[in-house]
Amino acid sequence: MPAGFAAPSGTFFDFSAIHLLTTNTLDRLRELAPESHFPVRRFRPNIVVELPQARGFVENDWARRVVAIGEVRLKVIIPTPRCVMTTLAQGDLPSDPRILRVTAAHNRVRAGGLGELPCAGVYAAVLTPGTIRRGDPVRLE
Repeated sequence: MPAGFAAPSGTFFDFSAIHLLTTNTLDRLRELAPESHFPVRRFRPNIVVELPQARGFVENDWARRVVAIGEVRLKVIIPTPRCVMTTLAQGDLPSDPRILRVTAAHNRVRAGGLGELPCAGVYAAVLTPGTIRRGDPVRLE
């Protein structure tokens, strides 16, 4: 699949304009590598969801499903493959190769036709645009 496959024309995204990540995934990575630091900004999502009733890599089960947040509906396209970018120093965050190593060791997921890759989060396309507000309920359809 070409880079920017689901991105709006004239934009520059790795794959899609929407990258959704749960705090559950970050929490699981922290459990697996407590010596590393997993702030959300290492992964560059534009939507972060907290699902208090769930544990682990919950997005792995969202392939081809619809995620509704507030008045917005998103169609999950593919798990988000992770690369060396998450390991690089960013501002006050030091370089940490363990970020990718722990993801590769514990969350390799089939990412469409790309094969089985280390993943964290999902890429999605907007089905119904609208406003998302902090605290809006999240529903899977």
